[in-house]
Amino acid sequence: MTEETPDGTTGLRDRQTTGEDRVRMVARQLSEPKTANWIASEAEWSHEPTKRVLRRLVNDGVLRQDDSGTHTTYYPDYRQQAMQEAMRLRDGGRTVEELTDRLAEMKGQIRDWEEEFEVESPNQLRATLADENLGPAEEARRRDIAREWTHLQRRIQIVGFAIREWDFLAPNAEHADARS
Repeated sequence: MTEETPDGTTGLRDRQTTGEDRVRMVARQLSEPKTANWIASEAEWSHEPTKRVLRRLVNDGVLRQDDSGTHTTYYPDYRQQAMQEAMRLRDGGRTVEELTDRLAEMKGQIRDWEEEFEVESPNQLRATLADENLGPAEEARRRDIAREWTHLQRRIQIVGFAIREWDFLAPNAEHADARS
């Protein structure tokens, strides 16, 4: 993490962050389960303090812990991430109509891919790589589209949630007391 970033700055350590700050930053950016060793390496901090921070993040509900494999792994609470993303969409200065238009665009893109490739899912598109005599460029294009399709499916769920819960997610909305 000490490598120079594309914007010309240096890594987290050189930005005068504490080890705990770096672990929290790395943990919040996880997109798949990772071990404490991996997170410690990315955060450039020692293993034991990293594990203590990870335990706190698990206790706070930020991360989930999986002990079912050979190594304990940590991964984000995807529900919390989805809620935060929905709140960012709500607070992002867009109107519900603009978000609805974006949702329609994403769904239209998926319908176009379904029609173009005569498939109903990203995995069915991936399967066409085995069935057809395709050149390397077309194979790469289909793999890229399958990845984008999967991404759009996730975005559609989050954007749909944000639209459905638009009033609830309003920053100044008055809500019933959760304790009652």
